[in-house]
Amino acid sequence: MVPLLLLSKVHYAKVEPYESVTLKSSVSGLVTHVELELEGSEVLSKRVIHIDDKLDIFNLNDSKQNVVLLNDMLTLNKNLASTLENSMQRKEEYYKRISRLSTASKTQKDNAYSTFSAAKTQYLSTKEKIISLQKQILDMQFKVSRLKDNIAKKSVVLKNKYLYKLLVRVGDFVAPGTPLARVDDASRAKLVLFLEPEEIEGIEDKSIYFDGNKTQYTLNKIWKISDEKYISSYRAEIVIPAPKDFFSKLIKIEIK
Repeated sequence: MVPLLLLSKVHYAKVEPYESVTLKSSVSGLVTHVELELEGSEVLSKRVIHIDDKLDIFNLNDSKQNVVLLNDMLTLNKNLASTLENSMQRKEEYYKRISRLSTASKTQKDNAYSTFSAAKTQYLSTKEKIISLQKQILDMQFKVSRLKDNIAKKSVVLKNKYLYKLLVRVGDFVAPGTPLARVDDASRAKLVLFLEPEEIEGIEDKSIYFDGNKTQYTLNKIWKISDEKYISSYRAEIVIPAPKDFFSKLIKIEIK
């Protein structure tokens, strides 16, 4: 009986950046600057898109000043509340003392109670104002944080990313969801191939060959659900170092 010779299937995969994303705006505004000359280059650390934030910055500075003023008012009212509390306590003690005296007239007792009641009302009113100021400060601090976040989102800063293409120009008005730029992670690369079930069987005991040469690479990821386009195959990825020259080179891959 002649044994059957099982030949490995040949795959061709393109060297792709490890990750490609389309950055989208999360804010609205007018595009005031784009770094067109950086298209097609690795950006180490630079703002490549700027959306108008002048009104946000003005609003932020105003809100910060409001926080300072509110805190000053809060400090004053806390000091006032402390003074009013001491005054209220003294008036309460006087009222309690005079209310037990049989020699004191009803008018004296009523006046003492009215004075104590007025002091208590003023103290509680100040305490209520303190709580209101604390809430206003929290609201204003939230506004400051929101404005800072909004301003940050109006600058697209890339760090160690490959800027493939800018999708907006100066003068464009963007809204949340507007595509801004196509960015790639070119620090490493990947090869995508589609394997048939029999190729996956015993994959841990098989070797991967690039252009006929055995490598030490392994499949970094295998999808468990068949591909929606290649319905009888399963997507797989091999992560490799970034090429020294250009991406998109085709590599012949065999798994055997």
